Amino acid sequence: MNVDSIKNGLVLDHIKAGRGMQIYHYLNLGELTCPVAVITNVQSKTSGTKDIIKIDADIDVDLDILGYIDPGITVNVIRDSKVVEKKHLELPEKLSDILRCKNPRCISSTEQDLPQIFTLADRKKRVYRCLYCEANAADIVKQTRN
Repeated sequence: MNVDSIKNGLVLDHIKAGRGMQIYHYLNLGELTCPVAVITNVQSKTSGTKDIIKIDADIDVDLDILGYIDPGITVNVIRDSKVVEKKHLELPEKLSDILRCKNPRCISSTEQDLPQIFTLADRKKRVYRCLYCEANAADIVKQTRN
């Protein structure tokens, strides 16, 4: 398989195998007019297999979404066909308007203009809690892991 290198843009590397398309959808990459390559099940020395996404444009991506979906991702910034920066992601401390609180009594459920904010309660177990009612968002995180 031959996928061209990019001149200016991003390479999302070390994506857990099978999560590449999920990231593609979360970041709305299908709406871009530039070339985007999603490569799945690439051989990896450290993890067996991985996914890679190449974006041939200098765009801003939401690092919180990426860190939430797969904290092991590396974001490589490419300029003039060279890697100029590597960002190693981890779980974000706070998520804003990424998750929705499932508690029907939460103020964020009734006040439509209120941002949906979750804070990281347990890094090891990947547990987030609603800032307003402290409802656990673990079920949402589990859905994302599968």
